[in-house]
Amino acid sequence: MKVAEDQVVEDDSSFQDDEESFFQDIDLLQKHGINMADIKKLKSVGICTVKGIQMTTRKALCNIKGLSEAKVEKIKEAAGKMLNVGFQTAFEYSARRKQVFHVTTGSQEFELICLLPEFRTGKTQLSHTLCVAAQLPGEDGYSGGKVIFIDTENTFRPDRLRDIADRFNVDHDAVLDNVLYARAYTSEHQMELLDFVAAKFHEEGGVFKLLIIDSIMALFRVDFSGRGELAERQQKLAQMLSRLQKISEEYNVAVFITNQMTADPGAGMTFQADPKKPIGGHILAHASTTRISLRKGRGEMRIAKIFDSPDMPENEATFAISAGGVTDAKD
Repeated sequence: MKVAEDQVVEDDSSFQDDEESFFQDIDLLQKHGINMADIKKLKSVGICTVKGIQMTTRKALCNIKGLSEAKVEKIKEAAGKMLNVGFQTAFEYSARRKQVFHVTTGSQEFELICLLPEFRTGKTQLSHTLCVAAQLPGEDGYSGGKVIFIDTENTFRPDRLRDIADRFNVDHDAVLDNVLYARAYTSEHQMELLDFVAAKFHEEGGVFKLLIIDSIMALFRVDFSGRGELAERQQKLAQMLSRLQKISEEYNVAVFITNQMTADPGAGMTFQADPKKPIGGHILAHASTTRISLRKGRGEMRIAKIFDSPDMPENEATFAISAGGVTDAKD
């Protein structure tokens, strides 16, 4: 099993240099007259990069203990000098998009990021497979990277990672060491963990490549019940999804979240063939870049369908769940 240990999170200095240049450390604000005490206050709430300041409203910054409106204005002005906050051509943005990487799913046909699965269709199995696949070297100089897994349903199993590591012929211990795991117990705890995630991405810049949340809505369904708390639930959910989007863009990290499906009582009136809908409403739908629905096929086969994507047409792919995780389906 030591054969491919060096394949996991392979060191590629040129790729790492690109990753490190993707964001600017917040400590650089000292060169623009911001004192270290104020920088530490920003770090205490998970703002660790200059871009993180750009992504935070003045109102939110003023709510940080010890930061006055005058200080916030000075910090915003300093960040604006360091960043291109205006427009850029599509050609320039296209060059920047080349830093975006792709992670294999383990199935060549099913290559991908919100997942909308029915019960027992493989969302957690896919999450486990991605934990290993993200660590393997890939195309365009991608050297592999570490993963953070936030578990809201108590379904994470390290033994599954060992089985999947066997399939890819990589070392068990190396794979497990490269996955940071946290169990979230409430929706508030889930949100608090994102501050740790941002701090960790900043601490080890360019090392982490994937953040997995399985599943995004489970704790919200428990903590907020009934229509009376629906508005508050959706507001909290929107805040979490906004935070995830900013973390992904700030640190160039892929975010993979799973969701749950529920029966739609009103769908019978429209004669839908499959009266199910994803929970979370339009807020979750609009926040996700690519949405994929899963459903059962024959035997161990599963069918993945692109539900919504800005750059991929509607399409379906079949895959199977094996001891080694998600694989291509056999006819």
